[in-house]
Amino acid sequence: MSASNNMRSAGRSRWLLRRMEPYLLLLPAMLIVLAFFAYPIVKAVQLAFMHYVLFDPSHIGYSGLDNFKALLKDANLPRILLNTLFWVVATVGLQFVLGFALALALNKKFRGKNVYQAIVFLPWAVSAFLVGMIFKWMFNQQNGLINHLLLQLGMIDKPVAFLALPHLSIIPVIIAMIWYGVPFFGIMILAALQSVPHEIHEAADIDGAGRIKQLFAITIPYIKPTLVLTLLLRVIWVFNSADLIYIMTGGGPANSSDNLPSYVFSKIGYSADYGQASALGVLMLVFLTLYTIVFLRVTKYREAGEL
Repeated sequence: MSASNNMRSAGRSRWLLRRMEPYLLLLPAMLIVLAFFAYPIVKAVQLAFMHYVLFDPSHIGYSGLDNFKALLKDANLPRILLNTLFWVVATVGLQFVLGFALALALNKKFRGKNVYQAIVFLPWAVSAFLVGMIFKWMFNQQNGLINHLLLQLGMIDKPVAFLALPHLSIIPVIIAMIWYGVPFFGIMILAALQSVPHEIHEAADIDGAGRIKQLFAITIPYIKPTLVLTLLLRVIWVFNSADLIYIMTGGGPANSSDNLPSYVFSKIGYSADYGQASALGVLMLVFLTLYTIVFLRVTKYREAGEL
């Protein structure tokens, strides 16, 4: 009886171990996600409802909706929201158009294709800090390349302070971000284009369909899942991006080139107000969640790729 009980116990242990094995294998990844994703979000939400200014440690405590009310009264917020919208739409829109054109060009066979492909994808391998410093120098008023070329062409009479004019300072940053992000769309769309079966285009050629008609009737519908996913991810990344703004303009002059993420940095760096910065971060999370839901419904992602 004892041996029989031991065998049953061992059998139950092995059965339980097999049932638990997937969860045990996933445990390290789950712990990493909890440590680096879930905990920061929970902490940010907590700080959003606190008065947490490092310069005022004696009054740290829960303050309800005060941080959100303060943000609504912030005179800079409407301008920063418009900047963020312009930043995302202009950057992602031009990145997508140029990246799509680049992918279509590289999808054809020509001499030196591999070398050319390596060159045009090079910006994606450069750090954002270096990109920001290069474009900051290019748009410099005193010795920048852009001012030098415009003077040589006679388009301006004197150097222009591109990075110091309130209504112009965000444009050079957008140009830098476009240059930096075009390879992402180029790589992703090129990979999708190479997955389109040649037989479909051959059949369309036999039917007399032109290249433009094939592009809109065959190619784009076929690679729609890739287009939707890359647009979704790129909008989120660009929306959350503040490194080039911080390096090139610092959000100035007078917050004229700030977007929401760079304004969060300003709240932390200049006023040390972690409460308002966290409240702004929570609002950004809400905006991105709503955008993701609406975007996937509008683009009908579940039906994507059906010809």
